[in-house]
Amino acid sequence: MYWTCFVGVLKRELLRFWQQRSRLISALVRPLLWLVVFAAGFRAALGVAIIPPYETYITYEVYIIPGLAGVIMLFNGMQSSLSMVYDREMGSMKVLLTSPMPRPFLLVSKLLAGACISLLQVYAFFAIAWLLEVEAEPIGYLLVIPALLLTALLLGALGLLLSSFIKQLENFAGVMNFVVFPMFFLSSALYPLWKMRESSEWLYWICQFNPFTHAVELIRFALYGQFNGQAALITGVCTLIFTSLAIWGYDPKRGMVKRKVGG
Repeated sequence: MYWTCFVGVLKRELLRFWQQRSRLISALVRPLLWLVVFAAGFRAALGVAIIPPYETYITYEVYIIPGLAGVIMLFNGMQSSLSMVYDREMGSMKVLLTSPMPRPFLLVSKLLAGACISLLQVYAFFAIAWLLEVEAEPIGYLLVIPALLLTALLLGALGLLLSSFIKQLENFAGVMNFVVFPMFFLSSALYPLWKMRESSEWLYWICQFNPFTHAVELIRFALYGQFNGQAALITGVCTLIFTSLAIWGYDPKRGMVKRKVGG
């Protein structure tokens, strides 16, 4: 029964993704624009020293690949929260949330389905980057799967949490401006933290407290066959916190949607 429900949610997300092919294109345009256009300009200005997990000097394009993969999952998490706002009011999730299935299970199923979509988008980006001769070790593309999955769950849980506060679709643009872009730019996705520390100590510490920073570093190390225990711990703990808060937010007895969705 639980498996049938999960497969149903997963099939629905995959079908929606297949029918919205422009969603894949838009998900790839942002990172590819940064990889092809901006990286060419920043290559000379931002030299990347030998820092873990790299064992030699690298180009700026190689450095930003993990961060751009994280950006794809970050935007997909936000898009999932947008669809959740609609589905909660008049879509299939309105029916699911009133079904006999436990609400936490339904929400986690939604998270896992969204994570699968994120993985498809990231590997499409990896393939295009490989064609552009920006690549990692072949084994790294397999070893990075757990890191990508955990990151997708983290960002999906954040999007799910935000959707419990968003009452109207028009508010989504504000969420994008005040959540997505600060998380992206105040992280190690585009530049090493030691460079941030050289310019501003307090910005460096903001980046350190940003969970997206640790998710990106987890992906970066995994791509090169290394395990970053601190990044994995912080990413995992934040995932559990965001998921728990999202489940609380969708609890009709205590959460933020009690007047919108019946128990």
